Amino acid sequence: MLKITKFGGSSVASASQFQKVKGIIESDPARRFVVVSAAGRKDAKDNKITDLLYLCHAHIEYHVDYVPLFRMIEERFLEIKQELQLATPIEGELRQLEERLPELSLDELVSRGEYFTAKLMADYLGFPFVDARDVISMRYDGSFNYEDTSERLKTILARHQHFVMPGFYGSTPDGHIRVMTRGGSDITGSILARCLNADVYENWTDVSGFLMADPRIVKNPKNIQRITYEELRELSYMGASVLHEDAIFPIRKRNIPIHILNTNRPQDPGTIIMDAIENDPVDSLITGIAGKKDFVAVEIYQKHMSNAVGVIRKTLSVFEKYNVSVEHIPSGIDSFSVIVQGSDVRSNIYEIIAEIKETVKPDSIRLVEGIALIATVGRNMSARPGTSGRLFAALGNSGVNIRMIAQGSDEINIIVGVENKDFEKAISIIYHNFIQEDSHETA
Repeated sequence: MLKITKFGGSSVASASQFQKVKGIIESDPARRFVVVSAAGRKDAKDNKITDLLYLCHAHIEYHVDYVPLFRMIEERFLEIKQELQLATPIEGELRQLEERLPELSLDELVSRGEYFTAKLMADYLGFPFVDARDVISMRYDGSFNYEDTSERLKTILARHQHFVMPGFYGSTPDGHIRVMTRGGSDITGSILARCLNADVYENWTDVSGFLMADPRIVKNPKNIQRITYEELRELSYMGASVLHEDAIFPIRKRNIPIHILNTNRPQDPGTIIMDAIENDPVDSLITGIAGKKDFVAVEIYQKHMSNAVGVIRKTLSVFEKYNVSVEHIPSGIDSFSVIVQGSDVRSNIYEIIAEIKETVKPDSIRLVEGIALIATVGRNMSARPGTSGRLFAALGNSGVNIRMIAQGSDEINIIVGVENKDFEKAISIIYHNFIQEDSHETA
């Protein structure tokens, strides 16, 4: 058994969190390869190291004194070292970093959060430190070279049977450091799991996996114990974020499970993400519910549209011209709507509408604002007739007006559009009708 273990920023934010990580690693000999993020916030008033490094670079760029910021960064690392009585001589490297700050690229500077956190963690665990710069191979376009990464790992594994490695960055063919998008340490762990053909990729964070609904809306929602990659993509896109969604791609074809676990509650079962899950009659009909507010709909009506050619294409070309991503296109015989995120068109929606009028010449066009989209996701829904009717009836009987309906061709999700004011109410109704009632029936 081989497990890749990745620990997020909250899991390595302080000396006490380091101690929890050590207990987790030592409890299972299969946890031989460890990836860490940069130290996160110790408490609500604290700052993430990566945020401070980005701010430090901005100070340098605008010729503002950056030394006080760097001192904050330095003190965080030295505090962890001193509390854990570590021997790693990071003081010299920190001084060298300070001297080089004005000449460093943004990528190299912000990568130092993971670098120093991993150095301290390697010392504390008694593991070798391996620099991600020497392992994660990235092309100039930012894509990953898995073949080259695998070859580099073969060389490293000839010397080390376990190690700690920083997440979030790799190197391009010219040797320069390249960082990933924020949260990219999740991707680093996924790449290691793929290239080492791991049995499990454990992602340790500060929550016990995914919840079936937002706990700010639904009181004490149930934990999702098992979820497919497809279901995860649907929920993550609609805002249920625990894992960087790009972390799925390196390991999906290998069907390596991702196990989301809580560093502060390692006894909790967490959530297991897999490519495919066999049907179990005990499983809930609904896997999870997620949503977002503040979408807008551009509603277009044209008589005899079903006999016309190119109406939708011409409309979408206008949105494409303004670089606006289209979420959904619900349609009827003589009308259709284009649903987009309000933030994407805040500055140019009326120019878009004017251009649609000029290009398409519809009989009427209307803008509807303040729409919330809610996705009800479940791999078991396609096998259970009447699911959508049950959902629509539950919302209708509670006085929630449905403005839009969409369902994916794979039938694992039903998306409804409601008014912003009904967003929280709608999610609570769906949860109560599908998860709480189903739980009572099963019991």
